[in-house]
Amino acid sequence: MNTSGKNAPATVISIALFAAAVLVAKLEHQAGPLEYLLPGVLLLCAVLTPTSLLMAKQWEKAVVLRLGKLHAVRGPGMFVMVPFIDAVTAWIDQRIQTTEFNAEQALTKDTVPANIDAILFWQVHDPERAALEITDYRSAILRVAQTSLREMIGASPLSALMSERKAADQQLKEEIGRKTADWGVAAVSVEIRDVAIPAQLQDAMSRQAQAEREKAARVTLASAEQEIAQKFLEAANVYAQNPAALQLRAMNIIYETTKERGSTILIPSAMVDCMNPGGVLGLAAAAGQAAPALALPPSAPSAAPTEPAD
Repeated sequence: MNTSGKNAPATVISIALFAAAVLVAKLEHQAGPLEYLLPGVLLLCAVLTPTSLLMAKQWEKAVVLRLGKLHAVRGPGMFVMVPFIDAVTAWIDQRIQTTEFNAEQALTKDTVPANIDAILFWQVHDPERAALEITDYRSAILRVAQTSLREMIGASPLSALMSERKAADQQLKEEIGRKTADWGVAAVSVEIRDVAIPAQLQDAMSRQAQAEREKAARVTLASAEQEIAQKFLEAANVYAQNPAALQLRAMNIIYETTKERGSTILIPSAMVDCMNPGGVLGLAAAAGQAAPALALPPSAPSAAPTEPAD
């Protein structure tokens, strides 16, 4: 039984009636049986005022029974009750409440033991049903939340519980709300706070994730190699159709390498023969293109093709 309902105005009125009863008793000079009638009535009213004048807070509802039957749902504010006839059977708090619940060693759909902690936010929207339809709705909400959590764990694989938290929260909220609707209680939201699995399984999952990341890295590298090979193939086709382009490219590579490193490079005579600088200039002139000025840096000495020594 909740002690809510006690209030300062009722206490002040009771004290005032008691003082009035004492004052009337002192001022009464008439002798006879009716001498203490008025003080007695005032004293009785002073005693009954705290139990007949109650007050419910802004977030409270009082379920009132009259001779054992539902009479009214009072509050918030002051309300009057008939002494010895009316009784408040329950004070219902309509603010949003929180209930923590968990499921230990519950098996998922893929038979993995998991410990899950969650929190439920709920609110009483029908005080009459919450007071009359169930004995202890707070305890019942906790039991329903635990049962619903175990049912959801058994119907879901571990990967879904760990990666789809929002969907699991919504599913759990709807299931709990469906079961508590008949009691006048609504599930506002559910939040899964932690999903704990055995340490051995965590290690195995870590190795699996590492293997998957390595696999993805190798696939990416192979894709890059494939693209590079395709580009080389396209370049080879271009050089095959235009030998002058290949020779110019080879000479440009030698020039860029010498310029960056600033060192002397020994060029085999066979490579110089393949480049054929004179032929390159002749092909460029025949094609009507401006021949590029080919020059070797001072650090790279020019060499004429020589016959290998006997």
